[in-house]
Amino acid sequence: MDKIIGIGNALVDILAVIEDDALLESMNLPKGSMQLIGKDTLLKIQDLFSRMKTHCATGGSAGNTISALAHLGAAPGFIGKIGTDEYGMFFRKHLQLMKVETRLLECALPSGIASTFISPDGERTFGTYLGAASTLQAEELMPEMFAGYSYLYVEGYLLQNHELIERAMRLAKEAGLQVCLDMASYNIVEAGRDFFDHLITQYVDVVFANESEARAYTGKEPHEALEEIASQCSIAIVKIGKEGSLIRKGTQCLQAAPVTVTNVVDTTGAGDFYAAGFLYGLTNGYSLEKCARIATILSSHVIQVVGTELSETKWDEIKLNIDTVLQA
Repeated sequence: MDKIIGIGNALVDILAVIEDDALLESMNLPKGSMQLIGKDTLLKIQDLFSRMKTHCATGGSAGNTISALAHLGAAPGFIGKIGTDEYGMFFRKHLQLMKVETRLLECALPSGIASTFISPDGERTFGTYLGAASTLQAEELMPEMFAGYSYLYVEGYLLQNHELIERAMRLAKEAGLQVCLDMASYNIVEAGRDFFDHLITQYVDVVFANESEARAYTGKEPHEALEEIASQCSIAIVKIGKEGSLIRKGTQCLQAAPVTVTNVVDTTGAGDFYAAGFLYGLTNGYSLEKCARIATILSSHVIQVVGTELSETKWDEIKLNIDTVLQA
């Protein structure tokens, strides 16, 4: 099995279920988006959360994907930056417990926090204070960080630092890795479309996008967007919600059906877990169809819980479902 290392914002998720989306407007957070916030807004949210039931978990887009891969026994790695505070210790210990090879740098700033608002329909909205995560710099990435890996997984949320994301991809390519990019969020794509285009055409082998991100990047609806993205890389994936996902590699194109879920609780991590499942299949040499089915299994389970932490019983169930796919 090939090994994957991820790079992303090392964040701790603090999640809260809200009863009314009007709360998002009061925080100036568009529903379904990821907005970077400053310390003043963070303090305002923390005051609000102090009066609500919240849940704390390791997070960050790439962090979620790497954690899920670890649960599947993939022995992945992770590059990020944390503070020397309790949240940083929480993040490091969690990944180490999962047997993730942690390549974490530290600084004096507070660790990053993703305040996550879960709407009644399960949609999630993020107010993200990057803190220490935002101080990871291009010059801190060393070639040896990528040794022993076959794939680099990059979250699109790193787009705020062009030098960092490009150096990571360049070093990975020089070390012989394939590069996988998740587009992260439609508003991130809208704000950095030209740079996304540069990265994909120059470095990226595998692109993950949902339909709103694909539309922001190409201006087209899912099927046409898939064609355009696939013309720029090796494998393109466009997730289309309740209709499943579209995958194209060269002349091979397929639509993977979704798993029916009746109790959607929180869509946090759905795309991250989809990527984990797909990459797990890819690194094991499975067919695109089986990769997509494994991806769908993972994403269907994570949306049934608040946050991205599944019980060992759920992971055992997921592994049995994967075995069924492989035996088909």
